[in-house]
Amino acid sequence: MKQRWSIVAIAAVVAAVIWSWTAHSGAPPTADRLLLLVPDGTSLSDPKVNLWLDAASEEGLHLTPLHDSEFARPLFGHPAGAGVILPDSFHQQAGDLLISAVRRFVAGGGKLMLVYDAGTLSSQGKYAMARSRFSDLAGVDYGLYDTLKDKTIQWESVSGDSAHVRELGIPPGKYYPFDTAKSPASPGKADEVTLRRYKYGDVKYPSFVTSGTYSGQVLLHSPAGIAAGEHKYDQGSVLFVNLPLGYLKANTDGLLLHAFLKHFATHTLSLPYLLAVPDGIGGLILNWHVDSNAAIAPLREMKSWTLLQRQGPYSIHVTAGPDDAVFGDGEGFDIEHNRQSQELVLDYSRMGNQIGSHGGWIHDYFSHHVEKDPPADLEKFLSLNQNALQRETGRPVVEYSAPDGNQPQWVTTWLEAHGFIGYYFTGNTGMGPTQGYRDGLREGQNIWAFPILHLDRAAGFEEMKLGGYSDREILSWLEAVAEFTVGQHSARLIYFHPPGILPYKHVFLQWLETTARMKAEGRFRWYTMTELANFLNSRKQVVWKLSERDGAVSLEASHPRSLEHQAWCFPADRFSKPRIVSGSATVTNDQSGWNVVAGEGKYLQIETDLLVQ
Repeated sequence: MKQRWSIVAIAAVVAAVIWSWTAHSGAPPTADRLLLLVPDGTSLSDPKVNLWLDAASEEGLHLTPLHDSEFARPLFGHPAGAGVILPDSFHQQAGDLLISAVRRFVAGGGKLMLVYDAGTLSSQGKYAMARSRFSDLAGVDYGLYDTLKDKTIQWESVSGDSAHVRELGIPPGKYYPFDTAKSPASPGKADEVTLRRYKYGDVKYPSFVTSGTYSGQVLLHSPAGIAAGEHKYDQGSVLFVNLPLGYLKANTDGLLLHAFLKHFATHTLSLPYLLAVPDGIGGLILNWHVDSNAAIAPLREMKSWTLLQRQGPYSIHVTAGPDDAVFGDGEGFDIEHNRQSQELVLDYSRMGNQIGSHGGWIHDYFSHHVEKDPPADLEKFLSLNQNALQRETGRPVVEYSAPDGNQPQWVTTWLEAHGFIGYYFTGNTGMGPTQGYRDGLREGQNIWAFPILHLDRAAGFEEMKLGGYSDREILSWLEAVAEFTVGQHSARLIYFHPPGILPYKHVFLQWLETTARMKAEGRFRWYTMTELANFLNSRKQVVWKLSERDGAVSLEASHPRSLEHQAWCFPADRFSKPRIVSGSATVTNDQSGWNVVAGEGKYLQIETDLLVQ
């Protein structure tokens, strides 16, 4: 009888553990799940956790937060997951049990993404004796407080081999020079590129000074040492990212977190992912900023550019009031009284373009005051602008761009409360549409930031002229950006002012010849902010899971209305051609892998097989 009760007790414990695991993760284990380890006691709704979950969702990946003790529990083994992430800002003070568990996981063939400051403090909260306690896993010594003191962390520019930077999904212009592929380096010498910042040149990132010989593949480096690299550890491997990815994303620089998260999932682990553009077709948002009546003549001329008008649609944003710099100057676009302005807005709207709001009524005044005056004094200008454009077009105005990029948090809050779903943003440069974080907190629920792309320090054509960039380089960048979105199955935003584009008409039209050809081939599209924001909000309702048994893989997906236009990519080096089991979908193949595009219907099931590796 006693033995029987012992068996029952053990079974109860096992059942409780399984229940606890399911309750904490929100879903049973799936074959593609990434585990995000956080210390015991950390709320799984902590904003520092949520920003990783949001990033994974935007990249089309499954990421589950897990407390350290649940991962380290030796009696029941490690919870199922394709790979493990130790994020920055959480594990400076790591316990012996966690460190041992992580080592066993990797040594046994696991894949680990180790970020920045893990193990740099002792279990008692003091500086580690000589180096981070995770240095052996990283493949290089870091956290060298004993020897370097206050020079342990340095802020430096970050560079890398151009091939590795492109592999990370960083767009041309965000790294510079961007066209090294057209000008190969001399034999034996790598093409070095550097990450750049809009307007200011090299961007400085904090990283720990590293020491020792690194045996892995260096992805990024700085004068401080290894900024990112990947190496083998026993039977497994470690992607070490010596940059505070979570901190950066929390403060309007999320590109690197997204880049390394996707790299870990798709290159290290060869996981499938849900694409972030309709039908998996990459493309661009061309965002026009109409500041004043100086745009009237350019807009009239651009109506005759056949290549421009036959493509699109575009996002055209207007400052609509009668003045531009100061009240009474009469230099505004004046949508309510200027017949030319009215006709232009109506014509461009009828062509299918999305008319949006560019700031609040008076361009320069609003830009100069929006960050220092009380919001109550400026909200009226936002309303005036939105309402005037809606009356003129007869359509909702739900897109926004900030004059001179000045957009304090209160503006984003106001925009979402008044029906806006997308806005141009000068933070998070180089990224696709994202639900941004600022000062550690997410901005809005269903409104999307559309970060700008830039060529080195310049984004608008006026800036390119002032910066001395040649026509050849500008055209090369524009074409490279279009190809980037196609290859990445993603969307990016380029913006300009109509007066600034006129001197570059020949460059612009030559670029449009390229995009017209790509569009005709069915591999490129123009998007508006509205179209993509609506798609991405619908995409958040897709529920999908991946399961694997004996080498056979099944994907099941559902949506409360329709899965149509949702798409998944399966890396071809790991998966055979997917087969449609239930529902409607098409399967194509390109350099990214197998692309499965859903048709009409609420449910889809496909099957594929794991290839022998």
